[in-house]
Amino acid sequence: MALAVKQKAKVIEQFRTHAKDTGSSGVQVAVLTKEIEQLTSHLKKNPKDNHSRRGLLGMVARRKKFLDYLKETNVRRYNSTIYKLGLKR
Repeated sequence: MALAVKQKAKVIEQFRTHAKDTGSSGVQVAVLTKEIEQLTSHLKKNPKDNHSRRGLLGMVARRKKFLDYLKETNVRRYNSTIYKLGLKR
């Protein structure tokens, strides 16, 4: 369940650091968070969809790795990203 192009562009615009930033760890965490939210709502409607559940667990693990990296390299950006996304860490 990928995000629509417009949704992804809107998320990238909120979290980017400069005009051409699409791959920094803060942006990737934000995109993954939106995809996780979308997939979670799908799984609430379809509880037996185990293939999507496995993909969701992979996304959560990838987001955790990005957050750990961001915390090590730039604590201020980590805190602002967590606050903007409303994540509990």
